Amino acid sequence: MNALLTRAVRHARHALIATASLLALTAPVQAENFKIMIGANPGGGFDQTGRGIGKALQDAGAAKNVSYENRGGAGGTIGLAQFVNASKGDPNALVVMGAVMVGAIVQNKPPVTLENATPVARLFTEYNVFVVPANSPFKTMREVVEQMKKDPASVKWGGGSKGSVDHISVAMIARAAGVDVARANYIPFRGGGEASAAILGGHVTVGTAGYAEFAEFIRTGKVRAIAVTSPQRLASAKDIPTLREQGLDVEIGNWRGVYGAPGITPDQRKALVAAVTKATSTPGWKEALQKNDWTPSLLTGDDFGRFVSDEHARLRALMVKSGML
Repeated sequence: MNALLTRAVRHARHALIATASLLALTAPVQAENFKIMIGANPGGGFDQTGRGIGKALQDAGAAKNVSYENRGGAGGTIGLAQFVNASKGDPNALVVMGAVMVGAIVQNKPPVTLENATPVARLFTEYNVFVVPANSPFKTMREVVEQMKKDPASVKWGGGSKGSVDHISVAMIARAAGVDVARANYIPFRGGGEASAAILGGHVTVGTAGYAEFAEFIRTGKVRAIAVTSPQRLASAKDIPTLREQGLDVEIGNWRGVYGAPGITPDQRKALVAAVTKATSTPGWKEALQKNDWTPSLLTGDDFGRFVSDEHARLRALMVKSGML
């Protein structure tokens, strides 16, 4: 009887050890300190994305503390270069990127590119909105385009860096309107905060950025929205017409994602992908998607890496077609 009891206790102990080991392997590992590089100044879409996914990582239990660094300029490639040089082998570091950065890489050909970092995940897709100051004489995009046809230099377009989706969309509008793209007066800014200040101050005629960046200013009447780059009107802004509705054959979307540091191991990359994936399932992240009119489009790992390569080719083709290259 004692022998049977001893064997039963031994089996139970082994089962508990096995279960504990399995839980240790499958439970999310919480990073003590997580770092997120944001390649833009505070207040814009990159900033919203970086701080949003950082909070979601904390909500998901994947990170205890998250620190952020804003390093604006050149479509995020200045921040990317700093990230690559300073974070090699760090499994708890991310850099925010997106179509803006891919476009900047196409146009500027910087020495450090996304090939020097590790693809982790595409997070969401969004569309741009065009706005004018509240006291602007322009009420529609048609009126802006008519003025640009008369005198291209008189219409100052404000948006993100050269080569960004903002810049490409303006070039596409000029081309669709029959205006020489080289004559379009585009003024690039280092972040959404700077662009918003320029528009509110009346220093540019028209501003463009992701809808979320201007949503509050639109809601409070500080700016007037005159067009969106989406194929149909946005669910949360059904009173803003598309460019197509106003006679311009222009449609372009934006997306954002995150890359990891160079030199991390395959297992570290898997853990990072798992952490970000779990973060996108948190209520806070889902609320951010809805609030900002971001369309979830999670794509991870190698599939995401291939998508970025395809986007590089697509954006380059758009730039060539629009006369930017």
